[in-house]
Amino acid sequence: MKKICFDHNATTPVADEVFEAMLPFLKGEWGNPSSIHWAGRGPKKAVDAGREALCKFFNCADIETIFTSSGTESNNLAIKGLAWAKKDKGNHIITTRVEHPSVLNTCKALAKEGFETTYLDVDADGLIDLNSLEAAITPKTILISTMFANNETGVLFPIKEIGAIAKKRGVTFHADAVQAAGKTPLDVQGLKVDLLTISGHKLYAPKGIGALFVRRGVRLTPLIHGGHHERNRRGGTENVAGIVALGKAVEIAGRDMAAESERMLAMRTRIEKGMQARIPHVKINGHLEKRLPNTVNISFEFVEGESLLLNLDMKGIAASSGSACTSGSLEPSHVLTSMGLSNEMSHGSVRFSLGKSNTEEDVDYLLEIMPAIVERMRSMSPLYAASK
Repeated sequence: MKKICFDHNATTPVADEVFEAMLPFLKGEWGNPSSIHWAGRGPKKAVDAGREALCKFFNCADIETIFTSSGTESNNLAIKGLAWAKKDKGNHIITTRVEHPSVLNTCKALAKEGFETTYLDVDADGLIDLNSLEAAITPKTILISTMFANNETGVLFPIKEIGAIAKKRGVTFHADAVQAAGKTPLDVQGLKVDLLTISGHKLYAPKGIGALFVRRGVRLTPLIHGGHHERNRRGGTENVAGIVALGKAVEIAGRDMAAESERMLAMRTRIEKGMQARIPHVKINGHLEKRLPNTVNISFEFVEGESLLLNLDMKGIAASSGSACTSGSLEPSHVLTSMGLSNEMSHGSVRFSLGKSNTEEDVDYLLEIMPAIVERMRSMSPLYAASK
């Protein structure tokens, strides 16, 4: 049976070049990069090279980077670290209703410490209103935190415009770019962000490595206390192999991004048009243009999404009903309901997220099997029968 992954927003396989680059640091180059003797010199040089690659990717200075264990840790460090460092200046945070749980739950945790959060609405296309954002800023606002690209719909937020508003009003701006990394340029100078998060396993590096851009002059209170690692901002011996892997992954992303984005956009368009032509009662979720080139979120009316995923799995296709971090939840997608979809339409949604391994033949196979699966499931729905 074919095995096709259309769930690359959940995670990506480790690229061959990345694996080869990190392999020596899993066994041979085993020293601690903080050691000044021979065993530490190779790993220290590798960490410096990984940081240099990251700085080139971000267009920033080396002192403006922190290596972490994940996107979730980076988001926590950005939001909590900034909030704790600036609590004498204010206690108000602005974010949106469609953020990743690592942002939403961090803001909820800070509420127990007296911080207040404004959650901005999105429209039917998944976009925020910039006037509403600016109107939400108060003298106590210390942080704006929004995602760069939505993990469920791929919708792109106007990061540069948000950054301009934040700078004009003197508010620190954090962008969660976990899904955007490797799919769109992340020049932090042009974007006017103060903090920016990425995660290795979303761009063909292994799980367990992430990074945070911190603009020079932005103070953060550490989450993890220990030694003098990462310029006293995150204690703990560096994950050398992970840092090497992330460095190689962002190097490859910078090299291949334009060509891969064009290729995935063509496949995404084929999937969307093919589904609409072959299957009635479907809805593409998210702005039709302001979206990542690799992400398709479709609602199939009169179908239960989890059952649809199981049927696809039996045909060898891996897809998702939303964020991998909310998998198993019986609640409808908070992203789709925030966009105005009913609970029924939200439950009937599927996310197809493309990656480097996907081919036109994969798309052909998906479009071949999907109509029969949907029709078979709808045949068991009394609501579908009544709609005819």
